[in-house]
Amino acid sequence: MVKSTKKQVGYLLAIISLVIMFSGCANQLPPGGGEVDKIPPQIEEIYPADGTTNFSDDHIEIDFSEYVVKSSLNSSVFISPHIDGQLEYSWTGKGVEINFPGPLKRDVTYVITIGTDLVDENNKNRMASSYTLTFSTGDKIDRRSISGKVYTENPNGIFIFAYKKSRNKIIDPFTVEPDYISQAGSDGTYKITGLAAGDYRIFAIMDQYKDYLFQPSQDEFGDPSGDVTLAENDSLLSDLDFMITKRDTVPPRMIRATMTDKYHILTSLSQRIDSTLINRDNFFLIDSTTNKEIIPAYAFKGTIKPEEVVLTINESIPTQDNVYLVARKLGNKFGNIFENDFSRVTVSDREDTSKPGIIKTIPPYGSQRIDFINPSFLFYFNDAFDKVAAKNAISLSDTLGNKIPIKIDFLDDATITISPDKNLLSNRDYQIKMDLNNFNDIAGNSYDTTYIYNFKTISGIDFTGLSGSVVNADNLQSPVLVLQEKNGDNKYHSRLSNDGKFEFKRIEPGDYSLWCFYDVNNNGKYDYGWPFPFEPAEKFFYYKTDITLKPRWTLTDIKFELK
Repeated sequence: MVKSTKKQVGYLLAIISLVIMFSGCANQLPPGGGEVDKIPPQIEEIYPADGTTNFSDDHIEIDFSEYVVKSSLNSSVFISPHIDGQLEYSWTGKGVEINFPGPLKRDVTYVITIGTDLVDENNKNRMASSYTLTFSTGDKIDRRSISGKVYTENPNGIFIFAYKKSRNKIIDPFTVEPDYISQAGSDGTYKITGLAAGDYRIFAIMDQYKDYLFQPSQDEFGDPSGDVTLAENDSLLSDLDFMITKRDTVPPRMIRATMTDKYHILTSLSQRIDSTLINRDNFFLIDSTTNKEIIPAYAFKGTIKPEEVVLTINESIPTQDNVYLVARKLGNKFGNIFENDFSRVTVSDREDTSKPGIIKTIPPYGSQRIDFINPSFLFYFNDAFDKVAAKNAISLSDTLGNKIPIKIDFLDDATITISPDKNLLSNRDYQIKMDLNNFNDIAGNSYDTTYIYNFKTISGIDFTGLSGSVVNADNLQSPVLVLQEKNGDNKYHSRLSNDGKFEFKRIEPGDYSLWCFYDVNNNGKYDYGWPFPFEPAEKFFYYKTDITLKPRWTLTDIKFELK
């Protein structure tokens, strides 16, 4: 493309547009209706041409296939290596001239990426994949590249940050901008080009602020399983893939504590806490007026928000007293802990007249597909109750009235889990009964009725299965296979046998993805690592296609090759 010709054409088109407008054609409107535009914008022409050497100009030029949102381009242009200063944009119709803030470095390969955040004006369609322009201010182009895929529900817009390693260089994505930047497309694939020989550390970051830094409070991330090396004779390193996750580094804090009546304290936290910490022994009240310490009777989740916990007390507190609630430990699933947090309590002397009732069941009431082998049932109540009395008021039976022994546990003081002591029969109707008259809350309230939960077990013949072998697996790294439902919650794990065989039994029919990871620390779950201090993620591999498992049909002889 010759840039002077492009400018002349742009001016000519502008003049023609003005002539048409003043000739009365401005009243012509585009026809209404028609199909919604779903075609993403594309780059039709670019200056300089990809692969240009000895480039000495102060700008680049781009022609798009349609009008694009100008502000979306501003946030979609990434230049590697990094250029200090602000780019300037000069638009003419569907084309733009992007001016550099200063001279480029000599004998350097530059990579300019137009990311997938670019959208068209007509229907806000995103670029289907990022576009990369490579040129050099010297007489040669660094042609090495790295490609792979980002595995997450919506990979659009995820950045690929590449840092070139060198002696005494600290690679800290929290504070240091990357040397090279690219973006994943709508299918999760990405490619970083224009790389020199050397060692690299690469991350996938959902950079919400677009500041080219990793902000753990809001950014999802993907760690590599290790650093990569590009030798002088290398051209492409492929299959550097990422799993995306988010890890909170901030511990929960107590925001407020309010008595909704004389027995219940609603505790608002900054985030959800580990369920094991929802117990009466983890909290206590201090009445600073009387210098008295009060231990709650119950602690539970109930119907409230994920960030809230309810405590109940059986001692009266004068409304004029100064009372504080103390949490011995507040922690989340990521291991972030804050100890001895407290909040002043808004005291109430309001009477409690509500009765404890069931608000949610897992599986839902009336389920017709309960597994007859090792089933388990969860019952969530809106208030805590006397667990000893309640335990004696629960039974499981078949439709003939035959009682089945059960095991009863409590996740907290308002949540029951019920499991039969033996496997049930297939294709049978069952019911769980609870005499709610025995479920008394702290104020003695209860329902004078019996709750009946009906369910039916599956026939057992509708299950499916999957078996096969894995090629090139390193058994010393403890391979684990994962069969994960595409549009559901079912997830199955299987360790690879020493002869490379695997088998999944009693699988619910559906569409699944199959992947394998090296469980290096043998904890049975995939570990995502951490950007800094650097902890590599566990290496993983995806099977080439999704797998459809049909009822009553086991799929065998799957050959899963790890590359």
